[in-house]
Amino acid sequence: MAKRDHQDDVAFIKALAELLRENELTEIEVVREFGEDDSLTVRVAKEAPRLQAIGMPAAQAAAPAPAPAPAPAPAVASSEPAGEALEDPALHPGAVTSPMVGTVYLQPEPGAPPFVKVGDKVSEGQTLLIIEAMKTMNHIPAPRAGTVKRILVDDAQPVEFGTPLMIIE
Repeated sequence: MAKRDHQDDVAFIKALAELLRENELTEIEVVREFGEDDSLTVRVAKEAPRLQAIGMPAAQAAAPAPAPAPAPAPAVASSEPAGEALEDPALHPGAVTSPMVGTVYLQPEPGAPPFVKVGDKVSEGQTLLIIEAMKTMNHIPAPRAGTVKRILVDDAQPVEFGTPLMIIE
């Protein structure tokens, strides 16, 4: 193994960090092969900023979150009692969660009526919404028949894998 100048490695890592910042990426990983038994693997990642709730001790706010918080629910009429509405919608047995990262669209095209509304009866396999991922429109089907109780996302809202989208009972 040939001896390398580690200053080159430091400059490379700094360049990756700058690339991460300039392109608003959250993570980048690169493997540089220098020879048969000589390589450098670099992973540069940044953590999303955390918000501290008013009145929360700083130590508690600095603790790592187990998962990203779901997006706030839009103002939609719901037949649930107030206590149930405050629970995590992802834990609801009728929750339909996002199978991918992308952008949600509640209607097939701008100006068209939405695929479903609160109170609509849906059948298994019926399209509930579309998630655009990598310029591909993915129709998200109802996993079961039931009634749409809550719509938890807004049109054109970005979502992560596992984000609760709707409640169907």
